[in-house]
Amino acid sequence: MPTPTDSAEEKKPSRNFIQQIIDADLAAGKNDGQVHTRFPPEPNGYLHIGHAKSICLNSGLAREYGGKFNLRFDDTNPAKEEQEYVDAITDDIRWLGADWEDRLCFSSNYFDQLYDWAVQLIQAGKAYVCDLDAEQMREYRGTLTEPGRDSPFRDRSPEENASLFAQMKAGDFPDGSHTLRAKIDMASPNVNLRDPVMYRIKRAHHHRTGDTWCIYPSYDFTHGQSDSIEGITHSICTLEFENHRPLYDWFCESLGIFHPQQIEFARLNLTYTVMSKRLLLQLVNEKHVDGWDDPRMLTLCGLRRRGYTAASIRAFCERIGVAKFNSTIDMAWLEDAIRDDLNTAAPRAMGVLRPLKVVIENYPEGQVEQLEAANHPQNPEMGTRTVPFAREIYVEQGDFMEDAPRKFFRLSVGREVRLRYAYFITCTDVIKDDQGNVVELRCTYDPETKGGNAPDGRKVKGTLHWVSAQHALSAEVRLYDYLFGTEAPGKAPEGGTFLDNLNPDSLEVLADAKLEPSLVDADPCSQFQFERNGYFFADPIDSKPGKPIFNRTATLRDSWKKKR
Repeated sequence: MPTPTDSAEEKKPSRNFIQQIIDADLAAGKNDGQVHTRFPPEPNGYLHIGHAKSICLNSGLAREYGGKFNLRFDDTNPAKEEQEYVDAITDDIRWLGADWEDRLCFSSNYFDQLYDWAVQLIQAGKAYVCDLDAEQMREYRGTLTEPGRDSPFRDRSPEENASLFAQMKAGDFPDGSHTLRAKIDMASPNVNLRDPVMYRIKRAHHHRTGDTWCIYPSYDFTHGQSDSIEGITHSICTLEFENHRPLYDWFCESLGIFHPQQIEFARLNLTYTVMSKRLLLQLVNEKHVDGWDDPRMLTLCGLRRRGYTAASIRAFCERIGVAKFNSTIDMAWLEDAIRDDLNTAAPRAMGVLRPLKVVIENYPEGQVEQLEAANHPQNPEMGTRTVPFAREIYVEQGDFMEDAPRKFFRLSVGREVRLRYAYFITCTDVIKDDQGNVVELRCTYDPETKGGNAPDGRKVKGTLHWVSAQHALSAEVRLYDYLFGTEAPGKAPEGGTFLDNLNPDSLEVLADAKLEPSLVDADPCSQFQFERNGYFFADPIDSKPGKPIFNRTATLRDSWKKKR
């Protein structure tokens, strides 16, 4: 498994197999030289990082070839679908940068046409109404190694089937009592071709059609024909639909309609997360997380709330490429993409997450200096800001060690370090509480080292961030880690469930972090690099100017390497 590169220059990727197929189609004049793709989510949950790969691929191909891209909701199961999901999905896709222009489509718009096509198949003797219940149908279906058996209702005449199907539509039968099935081959080695269900009776309110219908088409009967209606030239989907392709082909060929070309690619699998909608829904419903947009979730709304940018997700999808075979990508690729983006774009600030007070005993009492600090060390065009410096400051608890080893280059009694943008200080004494915990350090400073340089040329190896205690902004900071503690959390431990793999330390809330005062009016969704601590994002919901709350998007690369 390759690992992310730190190099600024990356090799230009070769043409992936889907691009090669489209190149060949265009060269052959297929589809009149048109490329038309789509992303077809079911509105029964929120999108996750795996969907982002498909969105970027489909919209990116349309853009590359000067074609069209549709957003279509395959909304065939009203029992699980809601307008909430439609709204969230459209918002996420728009944020990600995909543009469907005026082509927002719904399979429910095609219900009348799908019904007419079902009648056409009935009249052609290629579909029949079946009275078997769900359990009986499973028994008749056979197994992967044994053929199925014909339904006792398979030989009904087209006239009888047409009459029964009309009665199904009229609501004359109870739910589950009848289905409409395609008449294909009960002995086929592909179980998807063993007379699959085309329509079920289901009295459920649909978020778009209301109570107009009491029969609903199956996903398999709807999906390919919806592509056909929309003129999709390249129906790009993940590998789990490869065995469904012969069924989609059969429907289009039997109906004599435009036949889109289905191409399958490997879905995205990431370490330390699950991609199943069912499992994600369980996490939300059982309140193991704080909703679909919990920053520990790899839903797109969760990633957004954590501070991931659309550009970083697009870059991640580009880097991992498109393959024909399933594999698992290390989470490091995703983390690396957001670091690369924010390293360039995020202004710097100083924030002390776990504060330890330092008193600089030879600094004049009551004196306050305004020191100049760069907003970005590599981008001078981002300007500077001033940070106050006074006799009492905060540093990180982890930047002091009482019995420090030789290679510990931070504070210890008798050791000198540099304060970022300020002075050299030397620790002289340690104050402890009754339990022996270090609660304060006493230090001295060298006034000749203002700006962090010594006129005598002496060097120090440690540079610490800090915040003036008098001017510090107290704020809540949320530190997020992986939601799961194992690389393959979907694999339940023996006798348990995937929930046993949850990481109990996936969230740590620091209620009293100390930040430099310039952050007091940080707008929600503002992004910063807290020097030496990582990238932080003002929470879009809970954070308010004057009382910011920051989510850690990612650690810095060095601290990540040490952690992992």
